[in-house]
Amino acid sequence: MPTAVIAEDEPHLAEYLRQRLAALWPELRIVAVAGDGIAAAQALQQRPDVAFLDIRMPGASGIEVAAQLRDGETRPHLVFVTAYDQYAVSAFESEAVDYLLKPVSDERLARTVERLKRALAANAPPPHVENLLQQLARHLPEPPRYLRWIRASRRSGGDDLVEQIPVADVIYIRADDKYSCVFVRDGDALREALIRTPLADLAARLDPQQFMQIHRSVIVNLEAVLGVRRDLTGRLHVRLRHCARELPVARQYAAYFRQM
Repeated sequence: MPTAVIAEDEPHLAEYLRQRLAALWPELRIVAVAGDGIAAAQALQQRPDVAFLDIRMPGASGIEVAAQLRDGETRPHLVFVTAYDQYAVSAFESEAVDYLLKPVSDERLARTVERLKRALAANAPPPHVENLLQQLARHLPEPPRYLRWIRASRRSGGDDLVEQIPVADVIYIRADDKYSCVFVRDGDALREALIRTPLADLAARLDPQQFMQIHRSVIVNLEAVLGVRRDLTGRLHVRLRHCARELPVARQYAAYFRQM
């Protein structure tokens, strides 16, 4: 029975791949689903026949994970999952390594499955990918630089103060017209500061691995999430650490938290 690992940090896509592979290739056994590069490298120690690797993952990229396999005795057939441009697609094709371009379609995944089935049936060895890895490492864009500090104003003793808040200390952020309210832990409570930046502009400068939008007007620090509660109507509410406060999750953002 063939085996596979899925390494994908987008929960929606990881679940889609798992479900569609079960339908298209019932004999395939998914031995692990990894959400970051470190977990992917550990999962590959099980020596699966196939590995679906997202190129851009936290911890280690799919390229870095694949590079660790070059000296291994048993290498899986690699299928890279990418959101990048035609250059990357051409590179994959020239090196005879399969790829899936986001958003992944049923038709394209079906072609990948047929290609993998033929390779495994013929007992064909996985292709060497050293040249491909070098090309992609040179041409993929640099990771974006995210905010480390937020400058916000607050009232203190009748004075207006401007403070520099470490992003890691932010619990959540709420839109307030053209401004944003930043909630920061203050002992066992939260204190509020105001930043003169709309929430949409701020969201684009925050690390999506650390901060997630749960409502059109709220962004939450995932490190501050204690758990999730579902009410009688099925709506999800995020419970926060360090304070007795819950935040409702809009339906379009609920899929991530359903897995918690």
